[in-house]
Amino acid sequence: MIALALLLATAAENYTAPKVAKPIVIDGKIDQQWAKVPWTPFFVDIEGSKKPLPRFKTRAKMAWDDQYLYIAAELEEPHIWATYDKHDMVIFHEHDFEVFLDPDGDGLHYFEFEMNALNTGWDLYLDKPYRFQGKADNGWEIPGLKTAVKLDGTLNNPADTDKGWTLEIAFPWTAFNRGPRPAVAPKPGETWRINFSRVEWPIVVENGKYVKPKGSKEDNWVWSPQGVINMHVPEHWGFVTFAK
Repeated sequence: MIALALLLATAAENYTAPKVAKPIVIDGKIDQQWAKVPWTPFFVDIEGSKKPLPRFKTRAKMAWDDQYLYIAAELEEPHIWATYDKHDMVIFHEHDFEVFLDPDGDGLHYFEFEMNALNTGWDLYLDKPYRFQGKADNGWEIPGLKTAVKLDGTLNNPADTDKGWTLEIAFPWTAFNRGPRPAVAPKPGETWRINFSRVEWPIVVENGKYVKPKGSKEDNWVWSPQGVINMHVPEHWGFVTFAK
């Protein structure tokens, strides 16, 4: 078990998030305010190297200050598609981007946030993974959350080919108010477990609209590979260290 844990730890991605001097404006644009923040590597299949590389590129950035954790992502997408427009809908039934956060890294007490190209969000909290009979708490909300998207193309329009979309998220530290860790900003040098997932469905055009073929299965593309088709294995997530 110890050898397996070490293997998982070394296989996980690592990222150092810089601390920014000025708050990042959340408008969906990954512009000059992100210029000194590094990109993650492009995402891979959730199962890792045993599977082919994703069809479309995805990558992310992370930064922080005393009020927020900032996340930006760039999604290559020839068919920008989103119809879910109400908060806490099950966003991953369509194309989406997902964030998973475990502040104290114990594999318990973790947070999930999903959003789509309509800037619709779903936030939930789990006291433990589903495989240990964990139950999602959809009552967890994020007062002060900021999100935005910018489309490089047209939404839900099969008549053209799009380039993709970008997104920005600002999570207030006060949101992470479940579990043993206080809901405060991390100290410089502190490390959290984190991962990102992109769900991409095969779609076809019927009567001028995008639809999922019956019985189709989604692709899951991630920053730090899980080794299994399951994002709810926190011990496989990556690490983010909060720099000075």
